[in-house]
Amino acid sequence: MKKLFIALVLMSAFNLKAQSQDEVFNALLETYVTEKGALDYKGLRKNKAVLDIYLNQLENTIPLKKWSSKKAKAFWMNAYNAYTIKLIIDSYPLKKITDIKRQGKNAWKIPLAKVGKKTYSLDYIEHKILRRWHDDPRIHVGINAGSVSGPRFPNYAFTEKNVDQKLESLMKEFINDPTKNKIKSTQVAVSKVFEWYQEDFTSTNTLVYYINKYSTTKVNDNATVSYLDYNWDLNEK
Repeated sequence: MKKLFIALVLMSAFNLKAQSQDEVFNALLETYVTEKGALDYKGLRKNKAVLDIYLNQLENTIPLKKWSSKKAKAFWMNAYNAYTIKLIIDSYPLKKITDIKRQGKNAWKIPLAKVGKKTYSLDYIEHKILRRWHDDPRIHVGINAGSVSGPRFPNYAFTEKNVDQKLESLMKEFINDPTKNKIKSTQVAVSKVFEWYQEDFTSTNTLVYYINKYSTTKVNDNATVSYLDYNWDLNEK
């Protein structure tokens, strides 16, 4: 089945228009990412050509100022996730993304993401584009480092039309996943994500308030908050 998918994508690659690039990435994610967010890195590594089709499209797409915020957000989250996959499979086999080092730079500092004839690091995309211009804490469940403790790696591409609904779903799923966050009415032990980016989640209210927006368990305003250890091991299928 996967071989058939590869053949069909490669056969149609030269007929794809810029606006259909999400379809290429979406097909790749549907094929190599499980519904629970585990990635088939071995399969992806054997079929780099499919990912390369999408990366080539990114390299030749110049993000425009006239794009809506939703379109820009979806585009840059897809780019981040695609280059995360590339970074991992280019270094595979490995245990976790934090093991990757190139010329003294860690995975997030390496200039590898070619978009619109410019080259960015994952850090730049996250902090200088997504966090700076979109002011949406949900991006932290949209972009992914491929780790066990992180949010589920989406098995679909973000689009201008689906981005809000998908981010809402991912955030609710993440907060209510007992392997990622432990929510009780009087105490919560949450992911390090909420500590690392606390300013994003508490810009208008408390962290408990934000958690209560999505939690199926009502948390008291005076509940104690602690942070869980983070497991960087690959979320491998």
